[in-house]
Amino acid sequence: MKRLLTLGILAQLALSTASFAQTKVVAHRGAWKHTGAPENSIAALKEAIKMGCEGSEFDVHMSADSVLFVNHDADIQGLPIERTSAKQLSAVKLSNGETLPTLEAYLKEGIKQKKTRLVLEIKPSAVSKERGIALTRKVVAMVNALKAAPKVDYISFDYDICKEITKIAPKATVQYLNGDKTPDELLADGIHGFDYHYSILKKNPSWIKEAKSKKLITNVWTVNDEKDMDWLISEGISLITTNEPELLIQKLRK
Repeated sequence: MKRLLTLGILAQLALSTASFAQTKVVAHRGAWKHTGAPENSIAALKEAIKMGCEGSEFDVHMSADSVLFVNHDADIQGLPIERTSAKQLSAVKLSNGETLPTLEAYLKEGIKQKKTRLVLEIKPSAVSKERGIALTRKVVAMVNALKAAPKVDYISFDYDICKEITKIAPKATVQYLNGDKTPDELLADGIHGFDYHYSILKKNPSWIKEAKSKKLITNVWTVNDEKDMDWLISEGISLITTNEPELLIQKLRK
């Protein structure tokens, strides 16, 4: 009997450890905050890979002449990306001297390795819904042309963009960002999971277990506070997107 009880306790501990081990780290805009690399730069991607992050998140916009660039904001150094030519954008230098990366250059660097996933956020167009869909199709075409698809996960705040990806890239993994869809709604539309702000999940804590029970991906952004990290880990979240990947990696190794 004592041996059975001991085995039971060990099994419970193993399950507990496994639930914590499931949480993985996604570097938000790459690993930049403590490395000196600019956000969304190829240098920040390299740092995230070097750290062993599960994923490195980055954002994609389309220039006025339909070239794809990596940058978080809709403008860079006073230039609105959607209304600026690729020639002008290619002249922009980041703080480390790196040229504003094109999606092509970013993906080519990202697929040199095998351990870190490329979490590609397609930004909604400020010009029109149609342009956002055109951006989406161009992004997916480039990912496929570079044979990067096995390393890429897609995310977007625009639900129509998410649904478009599921149509044109049925094998791709897609997560929705905006936080206004339940796990059941995501499942019904063929979206593979959510990547919601942590405040959404604090208001709807049951969504984590509900989504996992339906085999949906559970991701959360942008979590930089240790207490929030601890809560999400205890709830069994699969992925945490953070500006503090070093801190989260250290926490998960304890």
